[in-house]
Amino acid sequence: MIMVSVIIPTLNEQETIAAVVQCAFLCDKVTEVLVIDDKSVDDTVVLAKKAGAKVFASSRLGKGASMREGILLAKNEILLFIDGDIHPYPKNMMELLIAPIINDECDFVKSSFTRNAGRVTELVAKPLLSIFFPELTGFDQPLSGMIAGKKSILKDLLIPNDYGVDVSILIDLYSKGARIKQVNIGHLENRSRPLNQIGKMSKEVSAAILKKAIDYKRSLNLDDLSDFGLITEQLSYSVKTSIQHLQKMLILDMDDTLLQGRFIHKAAEHFGFDKELLQLRKEFENDGIALTKSIAKLLQGKSYKELIDIADSMALVNNIEQVVKELKQRGFIVGIISDSYTLITEHIKLKIGADFSLANELQMSNGICNGEMHLPSFFFRNEKSICNHNFCKTNAMLSVAEKYHVDLKNIVAVGDSRNDLCMIIKSGLGVSFCTRDEVLREFADININTPSIESLLQMV
Repeated sequence: MIMVSVIIPTLNEQETIAAVVQCAFLCDKVTEVLVIDDKSVDDTVVLAKKAGAKVFASSRLGKGASMREGILLAKNEILLFIDGDIHPYPKNMMELLIAPIINDECDFVKSSFTRNAGRVTELVAKPLLSIFFPELTGFDQPLSGMIAGKKSILKDLLIPNDYGVDVSILIDLYSKGARIKQVNIGHLENRSRPLNQIGKMSKEVSAAILKKAIDYKRSLNLDDLSDFGLITEQLSYSVKTSIQHLQKMLILDMDDTLLQGRFIHKAAEHFGFDKELLQLRKEFENDGIALTKSIAKLLQGKSYKELIDIADSMALVNNIEQVVKELKQRGFIVGIISDSYTLITEHIKLKIGADFSLANELQMSNGICNGEMHLPSFFFRNEKSICNHNFCKTNAMLSVAEKYHVDLKNIVAVGDSRNDLCMIIKSGLGVSFCTRDEVLREFADININTPSIESLLQMV
């Protein structure tokens, strides 16, 4: 009897993964559902297991790696790939995709559908395919991740690890002579890509198609490249036109992002409590709240003026005032979310011309720190939280997004440390800034590796 393995690459999809797994098992041909997880930091893994999936951690980040590992792990010859962030799927979608393979009509099935998005497909993928692979222009959704195929033809493919993965598979299988069929599965209501991510996606898709054009010796001439330049210009114009009316926000971490250094380290050096600070970090390594409160005690007796003088002695990242001014002219609300103290973040806010700052509140009596600190409620987990941490910058981001009526997908978040990870994942465009944290680098959409914030102007 012919059986099917369903493979679902995932990354932080706790809202939908259980329903997707359950949907896969509704198909009577499916004997296993494999969730290949890209180191999710939410409840994706737990919920997938509860729904009955076999869950494996991907050996490296990226959808392509997850797909390759799913192919190797699957027990059945017929493989069905679906996305973990779509719910509901059209009725009988699984059966529609696998039927042509079961009936030996083809080796690989590409889904087509109507949808509520698709800018990169229409503005980049289809025009480039028409230039270099005109035989594939009949595929309505060349970037679709809902596909089915035989393990025997998929296992030897070199699958890229970025947004170009799906179109690369299509081109490779066509070029190798596989029998391919397109199947319409109906309408999908999937999440639109944040506008700030469209540039990254279009770049990777276009790079994948151009690479395949070279690999398969398709003609490349000046006219083709001119057409590509025109397509890129059209995409850029489309995105800029789309975002002009939207409310947009830039959220910046302070320490080692806005400031060249960390305020508490500079204070420890100035007041001579370096050893005490190091000891507290070791003692409360796994308790961020206790650590934050204990560090505040080290500042007891220090005056407001002394603390501000320390902040003023620290250099700001290059040209930050000009960058903030330019982004505000483009319609961005600019703010700071920090694990530091409001008396410092508010001071930096005024220096750079930002609109708001959120941080912990260091308690002062007559201008002198009393060693106590108030943890604001906006950092704590609540019914609207989108991560599992009890105390997280993401909750603060949700708070300001609601206050200023900004959709999360229109927020750019910039940070340098593990404390910024959730905020960078959940924002529309997550940017790591001169970070040494490899996990943060992997999860960020963009990595800035030089100590200058000016490149943000090109990114957004």
